[in-house]
Amino acid sequence: MSAQHPAQVTVDQEGPLASAAGRLAREFDGTFGRETIDRFLHSSYTELAVRAKVPNFLPVLTERFARERLRALARVDGLHVDGKPTVLFVCVHNAGRSQMALGFFQHYAGDQAIGWSGGSEPGDQVSPIAVEAMREKGIDISTEYPKPWTDEVVHAADAVITMGCGDACPVFPGKRYEEWTLADPAGWTLDGVRPIRDEIEKRVLNLLDELEVPARA
Repeated sequence: MSAQHPAQVTVDQEGPLASAAGRLAREFDGTFGRETIDRFLHSSYTELAVRAKVPNFLPVLTERFARERLRALARVDGLHVDGKPTVLFVCVHNAGRSQMALGFFQHYAGDQAIGWSGGSEPGDQVSPIAVEAMREKGIDISTEYPKPWTDEVVHAADAVITMGCGDACPVFPGKRYEEWTLADPAGWTLDGVRPIRDEIEKRVLNLLDELEVPARA
């Protein structure tokens, strides 16, 4: 990932971010020190702040992003081993295809596998049409948010599923990679997105079968 210039934390955000740091420090007590917690929290803030449309939500999303990255780092460092297959879904904007794939993956895998998503050039919000298309399937992805893939998340993943990000997709030796050739539905109507959504569902179910993770009904 290319480094972003540090984003300025506003006075209104200082308190919530400090509270987030405290919660993360308690959650990862015995795994990571406060210095690591603070570093990941502030780098996560920087990554998200450059494209945030609603700054008031930044502390909440920053905490979620930092938590995901710290959990991935714990896996990479062998500090958390649960044997669960871990999959990263990556597209360009992390606003449509990869978010729908993650939604299906989490829905069908439940707590038997770990799913993450990211983008090579994250957008500023998850596509409302993708949200509506998934809602038709009884899956709510409205609380998800576009975010970049990060090195520790890629390293922690057992499989990396890419969708159209080309040379910008993360490539690390020894990883299982699979390219899902799917049209980018950005700007499409709901009628246009439905076939892509249904194709993603089929591929996710096939992936779970290959990973020997039973799909929930």
